Amino acid sequence: MLMKNLNTLFAAAFLLVISGCHAQEGQEWPDWRGEGRNGVWHEKNIIGKFPGREIRLKWRTPLGSGYCGPTVSGGRVYVTDRVTDPEEQERIRCFDSETGRELWTYTYDCRYEGVGYQAGPRASVVIDQGWAYALGTMGHLHCLDAVTGQHLWGKDMNSEYEIHMPIWGIAAAPLVVDDKLILHIGGSNNACIVALDKKSGEEIWTASGDNASYTAPYLTTQAGRKVVVVWTGDHLNGLAPETGEIYWKIPFKISMHMGISTPVRYENYLFVSGFFDGSLLAEISDTAMTAKVKWMRRGANERDTDALHCCINTPVIRDGYIYGIDAYGEMRCLELQTGDRVWENTSAVNINRWANVHFVQNGEITWMFNEHGELIISRLSPDGFEEISRARLIEPTTGQLNRQGTGVTWTHPAFAGRHVYVRNDRELVCANLGD
Repeated sequence: MLMKNLNTLFAAAFLLVISGCHAQEGQEWPDWRGEGRNGVWHEKNIIGKFPGREIRLKWRTPLGSGYCGPTVSGGRVYVTDRVTDPEEQERIRCFDSETGRELWTYTYDCRYEGVGYQAGPRASVVIDQGWAYALGTMGHLHCLDAVTGQHLWGKDMNSEYEIHMPIWGIAAAPLVVDDKLILHIGGSNNACIVALDKKSGEEIWTASGDNASYTAPYLTTQAGRKVVVVWTGDHLNGLAPETGEIYWKIPFKISMHMGISTPVRYENYLFVSGFFDGSLLAEISDTAMTAKVKWMRRGANERDTDALHCCINTPVIRDGYIYGIDAYGEMRCLELQTGDRVWENTSAVNINRWANVHFVQNGEITWMFNEHGELIISRLSPDGFEEISRARLIEPTTGQLNRQGTGVTWTHPAFAGRHVYVRNDRELVCANLGD
């Protein structure tokens, strides 16, 4: 009996070691824009050039429609999608990262009412300490066991907080800070921003009477304290994650809730940019909980833009320069201190309203994923955009946007280990980018 028990314990320990090694192999991508929401991929031994015009896939698996970018943790890929037949439902889905095999799916009824662009959920699934948090388009929040898919708790945030629903629904991925889950939802009664206990879903605090935008909360530090930065429909805010106290706020009202880009931190600056309303660079104090406008620039309209009018993309800031995609797909380089334009380039994506490129930094190389489903290996500098290599990763589809019959791929890819994971409205795919 003793030997049998020892053998059982040894086998269990062996499985834990193997699964742990698998989970820790290379960098994970457990959150919106990766660890820290910074869009940085630290992996080494990555290819420097594509061998052809099409990227060879490691696997592909069918998927419903949705804007939600995948996340990767513990050897699993997480994504949400939507089906309408026979019922309108959203699904939280988990796949094996090596094979694409479906591991589990959690489905719930969800009728889309009063929101445009109905292709599916927007917010990425956030993985924290073995739990998966998913926020749907209409405000359904679910917490599941990330390994088994067991449903742990859920809340209808729209019903509970009487959300002033943005025209395109709820899009901001929840943010985990210590024992709290912080959500940007636009609730009534001073509940634009809500903090819940991440283990029980119980409310801890609410803050701000602003309208919601689509931009995800961002955790940073200031004067030795943690600060949650939330760009609502009315202000750029810095909040205390423990209490919801608003340390500072800077007016920056967004037209049509059209703030999507995540705030970017560079040194003592925070940068945000919107499609209609241009850009704001805020300077935050490193000795006090204060912030002020460094500069704010806005063009006459969406075609006659100044500085940078981002739609979907989150810019990159490197060595004192800002790089981003303007309203119609123009890639621009700005001088950080002034917002003055250094150069413009129109070769990364076709010129169209809302044209999009996602940026991910890997050392000195900037990886780009454009709305045509292409990956681009590049270098960005004040001297210009240097395209090193480009290849098709996935086909654009028309569910997210029917652009002249060809569609788009607007979802943010995940870069985990030496692999890239991305989806359209038909499938989730994985490609090996190791050299």
